[in-house]
Amino acid sequence: MSVVLGCTDPQTWGPSMDEAVNALARGGLVVLPTDTVYGLGADAFQPEAVAALASVRRRVPAVPPPVLVPDARTLDGLCTDVPDAVRDLVQAFWPGGLTVICRSQPSLAWDLGDAAGTVAVRVPDHAAALALLRRTGPLAVTGAHLSGSPATRNAQDAQDQLGPSVSVYLDAGPAPGTTPSTIVDATGGRLRVVRAGAVGLELLRTVADVEPVGEDT
Repeated sequence: MSVVLGCTDPQTWGPSMDEAVNALARGGLVVLPTDTVYGLGADAFQPEAVAALASVRRRVPAVPPPVLVPDARTLDGLCTDVPDAVRDLVQAFWPGGLTVICRSQPSLAWDLGDAAGTVAVRVPDHAAALALLRRTGPLAVTGAHLSGSPATRNAQDAQDQLGPSVSVYLDAGPAPGTTPSTIVDATGGRLRVVRAGAVGLELLRTVADVEPVGEDT
């Protein structure tokens, strides 16, 4: 059974956050608002919960889910050999619509799927999401919609698609964004956009030398 709980006001969202934190600790899934679109989250350190993300969305788990964190200081706890250019990018665009792929710390006790020793990390620019992340730590988060369907911009749309497979839906009203985050891969010789999104290439290039992928990036 799932519940929809409001989280628009920091003065009153305490019980909603408590319920979401408890659900995640039990290995459940939670839909949460972000600054881009609504996300479907699981405790990044519970492999069965992470695997359930793909199952609930009815998709082949080919691409490991990104990990949302509460602040940039978490980057070094999850990643190793972080290039200076990535630090410049996160200083400029975190919190915000930028995801960076770096080499993951080999000591981490998690299983995000076939990530080949990498992890995609982002700090969302949304007060409710950050409040949840400060209590849970890193969450594996993917889109709160069925595979092949449009991204969801409110909790009701997410519930209509995902139903009772999700323990808690945190409802913060319409998502402020319509475009997923930009993803930059920092695991090769140069920084490279692998998904165009909320932060445009020209803006990225004001901070670091970033290569596009294809003509549409």
